[in-house]
This record gives sequence, C-alpha cells and structure tokens, in this order.
Amino acid sequence: MTHLITSLNSFTSGAGDVESIQTTISRTKDNLLQISYLIKGRIEKLKIPGHSSTRRADRLWQHTCFEAFIGVAGDPTYYEFNFSPSGEWAAYSFRAYRDGGPLQDITWSPEIVVRSEADRIELDAVVLLEHLSSIHSGTSLRLGLSAVIEARDGTLSYWALNHPGAKPDFHHPDSFTLELAFPSQGA
Repeated sequence: MTHLITSLNSFTSGAGDVESIQTTISRTKDNLLQISYLIKGRIEKLKIPGHSSTRRADRLWQHTCFEAFIGVAGDPTYYEFNFSPSGEWAAYSFRAYRDGGPLQDITWSPEIVVRSEADRIELDAVVLLEHLSSIHSGTSLRLGLSAVIEARDGTLSYWALNHPGAKPDFHHPDSFTLELAFPSQGA
C-alpha cells in the first residue's frame, strides 16, 4: 500500500471557522484509492449536509463537499470525484483541461463514510481505479485534492493542495501536485 498525508490550503486568508483540513490517501495493490478528509474547527458554524442517501448528484461543489482529481503523469485526461457528507457523489471524465462531462456507464458508486464530533468531521471515500479507463494497474497517479466548505451564513471557502491561479480552479493542471506510486510488491 502506498500512503500519504498532506494538508489543504485555503484560497483566502479568511477561512472562517475551519482551522485545518488534512488529507490521508492510500492506494492498494488491488487498485483501490482510499481518501480521508479531516476538518478541524468550529464545526457547529459550518453548513454540513446531513446523511440522506448514497446516490449520484450534480452541483455538489455549491455546498460543502470534498473533491479528488485523478490522472496519470504525462496524460491530459483526468477524472473528478465529488463526495458530500450527505452520501451523494459525482464522477466526471475529462479529455483535457475542463473538456469533459459526467462519467458515463458507471455501474458502481464510491464508498463514503462520515464521522463527526464537536470539533471535527471526517469523510472517508473509496474509489475503484480499475473502472477508470486511463488508470492502469502499475501506473503512478497525479492527484489534486480539494474541498469546498460552506459556512452557516452561505459563505464558501475553497481549499486545495495548491492554488495556482488568481481564483480557485481545482481543474488547473498545477493543482495536481500529489504523486502516488503504485504499491510495490514488497510493500
């Protein structure tokens, strides 16, 4: 298993009631991608969707959601996954920068588990990489991890590994700063 821990950075200096967002990401030999997002802060001041149902939905980024952008080094194609604390999710496929749409013919759904306490909320998601046509077993991944956090007053804050532009743009190729190798046989 290949395993990394990193932190997301807020796009603006006024991140409100969020103290930090930490991510943990693992890739297993059976080509599963496991991602955990941990928000620490004044959770009661945030607008966190309650669990409703595990189903596909669009426009999750308009409220609190967590995102993973997955590609392979040297290849302009990539995938975007959105995970809501409600259990809703979305999946998109892109041929190049913002050139794509909903991932078609998806017969599985990511696993999403949410845990919360007074000062933290954690969302775990599992993605089956074998169902993504440009991701092959043995290849190294390039990843962009991000989050949109909604305050109770409706204000949104944008968090990512890297913010390369003048405004939040999680699709920007320079946002894909994390490299995750395929686990070696000895690992």
